[in-house]
Amino acid sequence: MSKMLLYGATKVDEGNSAYSAIASLEQFQWRNRVLVVFPDKGNARGARQENQLLANRDALQDRDMVILKIAGGSVRVLFGAGKNLDAAAIAGELGDPPTGEFAAFLVGKDGTVKLKVSEPISSGELFAIIDSMPVRAAEIASDKQQTNEESEKRD
Repeated sequence: MSKMLLYGATKVDEGNSAYSAIASLEQFQWRNRVLVVFPDKGNARGARQENQLLANRDALQDRDMVILKIAGGSVRVLFGAGKNLDAAAIAGELGDPPTGEFAAFLVGKDGTVKLKVSEPISSGELFAIIDSMPVRAAEIASDKQQTNEESEKRD
């Protein structure tokens, strides 16, 4: 599987579009992580990716995920909510993946691309990648602290 992880760099080239916020997905910035799926011709891998992820709706919700499918010049929201999305603008900012070839991009809450895959990624692997990100780690720590505080109030 071809994968490119973009979140582990120590030096960021600000001129590199991989580290620039995706303007066409600005409505999600600091609210949601977005997985943009470009299905393959015939949609076999696209459907497999969709089915794997949608089988874990609670985990998607817990990670503030939105899943978008871009095909035939249009955007379909598979999970979460989004409005007025421009398929051509999103595709252009993600490097115009070749038509008919599967591609998926994970965009972090900061609006930058964190992962690009050319084969479907398992939900477990995707969630592990997300859970290793600094913003997600802070969310987990905050949730844990809130749970502890609520538990102490009941005692």
